[in-house]
Amino acid sequence: MDRDGNGGGDGAVIGSRIAAVRGALGFLTRLPVDHRDGDWEAFRSRPWTFPLVGLLAGALASIPLLATDALPAPTVAFAYVLAVYAVTGIHHLDGVADLGDALVVHGDVERRREVLKDTTTGVGALLAVALTVAGLALAGVSLAGLSPATAVGVAVAAEVGAKLGLAAMACFGRAAHEGMGRQFTAAATSGAFVVPAGLVLAAAAAIWPHPAAIAVCGGIVGVGLPWYWADRFLGGISGDIFGAANEIGRVAGAHAGVIAWTLL
Repeated sequence: MDRDGNGGGDGAVIGSRIAAVRGALGFLTRLPVDHRDGDWEAFRSRPWTFPLVGLLAGALASIPLLATDALPAPTVAFAYVLAVYAVTGIHHLDGVADLGDALVVHGDVERRREVLKDTTTGVGALLAVALTVAGLALAGVSLAGLSPATAVGVAVAAEVGAKLGLAAMACFGRAAHEGMGRQFTAAATSGAFVVPAGLVLAAAAAIWPHPAAIAVCGGIVGVGLPWYWADRFLGGISGDIFGAANEIGRVAGAHAGVIAWTLL
């Protein structure tokens, strides 16, 4: 019996999928969702919820970009950054901060893991968060130079691409230790990546070479950067790496889309 079925028929399947979406919304956004027992477990085993929530969050966060023809670019960009963090929250930036400190520390794997878990904010954390927020703001300025439809398309695609990258981490990643990272990697199977990857990549292929299609790819690549580093220098991923990858993927996807629009 599959995870959705649980032997309870169509009603149980639908109920478990709704629970998974609620769990994903609770983890990935700040949207007011009525959480129930079992939502977190349902979400962890259903990675297709990552890009689905990315689509919703990206659409809501990109609303200020509809004003690209009416307002100055810096104003639109600032509103976009505010909207992103109003919708998705700032808790994922904690992963960026911890990753920043781990990046600059000298030592072996154990020392880097120790720094990653340390609640003290170092200069590496400050720089990493500053660069991430600045990168998003500068992407917003560039997006404000596009037509509203193109700007929204790129922003949404960047969010979806980043979330698909997180789904890949959950399905194929190796956790460094017990914690949130292992909760994802232990619950998600490699086969569960087929459906979300197929749908997202098929949609990107259908609009290729639209900048939004490039943004999806950029978001995935952006997630791959901290994932690769964590595998090499931490022995695997963790909850902090998931948070950092989410933020880096968004920024990389948005810039990739703008670059594509400039060059194509």
